[in-house]
Amino acid sequence: MAGKGTIFLDEIGEVSQAMQVRLLRVLQEKVYEPLGSTSSESLKARIITATNKELEEIVRQGTFRKDLYYRINVVRLELPPLRKRKEDIPLLAESFIRRFNRLQNRDITGIDTQALSLLMAHDWPGNIRELENVIERAFIMCRSGKIGMEHLPPDFTGHDDKIDNGQDMKSARRSLEARAISEAIRHNNFNRQAAARELGIHKSTLFRKIKELGIELPEKKDGRFKP
Repeated sequence: MAGKGTIFLDEIGEVSQAMQVRLLRVLQEKVYEPLGSTSSESLKARIITATNKELEEIVRQGTFRKDLYYRINVVRLELPPLRKRKEDIPLLAESFIRRFNRLQNRDITGIDTQALSLLMAHDWPGNIRELENVIERAFIMCRSGKIGMEHLPPDFTGHDDKIDNGQDMKSARRSLEARAISEAIRHNNFNRQAAARELGIHKSTLFRKIKELGIELPEKKDGRFKP
């Protein structure tokens, strides 16, 4: 059916060893036998594979054929995890919000700065799917206007950030915001301009927040921050 087009094989690392043998033959000899046919046909389609596994590691473990790995590893493109391209988070979040608005006929106008700061400080082990899930949950919880911190999952910022009974919402907001800013600053090696970019706020806003929240930074020594 692909003809001279493209076949995309997702999750190639999950393919059984029996199927690996068949797939290798197709890629090696450029021929295949259609289901129910008694004759072979030439493969003219381009093959693209994808995986979230380290294929080199499962080759060493013996669960993925080395010859098949070399056959599919011709032109390799590595997509960095979301934690290494956090500048994409605001764009992805807005894209998900637009899509959910369209699907549910609503008018959520975006995500506020504080909530976005928490998204930027998260490491996203589940990558874009995790982000989409968080935005969808927040979208449901938000009745109108912008998504705020109160709409994010309660365990989103980790066990230490759960609000005690005696802690009011304002204190909780300050605590979560301070942590998000501190993590962004450390993540950017104390470069406050880069941290502001990562958080999606202006540099002057970041300086004001640092002062308001009492966030302590290492002192500069000879133009550099002390470790």
